[in-house]
Order: sequence, then structure tokens, then C-alpha cells
Amino acid sequence: MGTTDISILAIESSCDETSASILVNGKVLNNIVATQSVHEKYGGVVPELASRAHQENLIPVVHEALSTAGISKKGLSAVAVTRGPGLMGSLLVGVSFAKAFAKSLDIPLIDVNHMQAHVLAHFISEPRPKFPFICLTVSGGHTQLVLVKDHLTMEVIGETQDDAVGEAFDKTAKLLGLPYPGGPLLDRHAKEGNPKAFSFPLTRMPGLNYSFSGIKTAVLYFLRDRLAENPNFIAENLADLCASIQYTLVEMLLIKLKVAMKEYGITEVAIAGGVSANSGLRTTLSALSQRKGWTLYVPEFEYCTDNAGMIAMAAHYKYLRGEFVGYDIAPLAKMKF
Repeated sequence: MGTTDISILAIESSCDETSASILVNGKVLNNIVATQSVHEKYGGVVPELASRAHQENLIPVVHEALSTAGISKKGLSAVAVTRGPGLMGSLLVGVSFAKAFAKSLDIPLIDVNHMQAHVLAHFISEPRPKFPFICLTVSGGHTQLVLVKDHLTMEVIGETQDDAVGEAFDKTAKLLGLPYPGGPLLDRHAKEGNPKAFSFPLTRMPGLNYSFSGIKTAVLYFLRDRLAENPNFIAENLADLCASIQYTLVEMLLIKLKVAMKEYGITEVAIAGGVSANSGLRTTLSALSQRKGWTLYVPEFEYCTDNAGMIAMAAHYKYLRGEFVGYDIAPLAKMKF
């Protein structure tokens, strides 16, 4: 590495993925992720278990990231870390490590907003969106419409007022008896089903905001009534149920996206976050973009879920602007743009 190279170690620990990545001169060299399987038997992420697993996984993933990139600790220009939003215990592990690591090397520390990083995952590789664009950011904890003006200037123009769409996927999947995490399994079964087999209400909110609590209740009562008539109803109709639920959730997302694109006069659109890996959303949005003449950007699968590669990308732009923080920063469970 040259003496003028910008080499950044990035750390992500906002929920249940422990990840480290090395970026050099704007190029992500690796993206090491340790997944926590301990939560499967509980049907959801247990915060205390997540933070303990981060403590076990963090040093090994950082070591692997440095090793596979061929970079020594002394060759680093800065350390970046997810400051929030996320689970406080999980964030504490990553932030505490990053602060100590950066201070011991006497190099700058960069704090990254997890949701901004999801948007900037699109700049890891070609093709990259052109500014301005609207990003539909969808995950287990967030659902947002983001107006992206440049790499570090973003505005949330719409967001969920209750549950995130990823939570709606997982919770409805649980009602169908699918194991955690249910969202990907619901997607898999939906490919074999009829999306118009059953009808569920499209909850509408004012402006560009979303609400996903209603569909969970609607599915709950729908299944209760059908199971009273036929105890085998779910087993006999699983694919159609999954397809119908997924169709409804995707439609709810895209109704507001269409309004936002028209309102702001923008033709560049992107999706980001864990739910952007959903095949139903990708296929439907791709077809919609072709009809509307939009240019659609979809990240590679490995950069859809929580990962340090996107944290590194965000940190790169902050480094170029000299946006560093002190070693005394604290994590923020709720962190705004």
C-alpha cells in the first residue's frame, strides 16, 4: 500500500450480524460477516444474546478482515463504526471496540449512520445511481423513502409510523407456522403460489408515510376464521397465502414510491436494506421501472443485509470531508439522518 492510500477498517454490530470490512481508496476489499444462529429457537433477536455473541465474534472478524486484505493495523488510516440506529447492547460492543482500536493507533474515528450506509451500499460497485435519486430502504427495523441529494446529504421524505415491512414479513410468516427468520421462507413459498388467491387490505397513511401493523392483524383474523372452518387450511394453501401476503406488502411499498417519484420529478430509483433481497419486490419493482422509464439500482445480495462493506463505503465519503468524531462518542439506539 502506498503512503497516501486511504485504508479504513469498518465495523458493523447494530443487530445480530458481526461484520468487519477493509476499504482502500474507495474500494471495498472484503466483507466478513459472522451470523448469529442463537436466536432461531427464540423466534426473534434476543438483545442480550446478540451483544454477547458480538463480543465473541468481533475480534475474529476484524482479524480476518485485516488478514485477507493484507493490511496491518499500522497501515490503517481510520476506523469506522456503526453508531446507530440499532440495539443498544449490540452497538455498545462495536463502538467500544472501535474507539479503543482507533485510540490505540492514534488514528481518526468515523461514526456512521446505519441507514445512510444502506443507501451508500449502491456505491460499492457499478452501476452507481446518479443524483438526485430516491431510495426505498426496507429492513426488519426500518421502512423509509429517502431523497438522496449527494453521498452525505439525504432526507427522509416518508417512513413507517409503526412496524417496519421486514417485521411484517417475519410476523406474518410466523402466523403461518414458518420458523424464524420467516421473511425469506415466505418469499420462497410465494414463488409457487397465486398472489391473487386471497385479498388483504392495503393500509393507507397520509402523505408518503407507511403503516404495516394493520396487515398483521388482518392476516391473524383471516387465519383464525379459516382455521375454524378447516384446521388444515394453512397447510393446504401455504404457497397461495405466502404469495398473497407478499403481493400486498410489495404493493403497499410501491404505491408510495410511485407518488414520491412523481412528486419529486425523479427517474433514478434504488432499493436497499435486508428486504431488498426479496424476489417479489425486486421483480415487481423492475417491471414497474420499465413501464415508468425509471432507472433502477439494486445492490448485490451480500450488501442488502447488515454488513460492514456498506459502513466502509459511507466512511470513505466522510473521510474525504474530514468528518471525524472524538474517542468519547456514545452509541445511539435511535439515530436520525
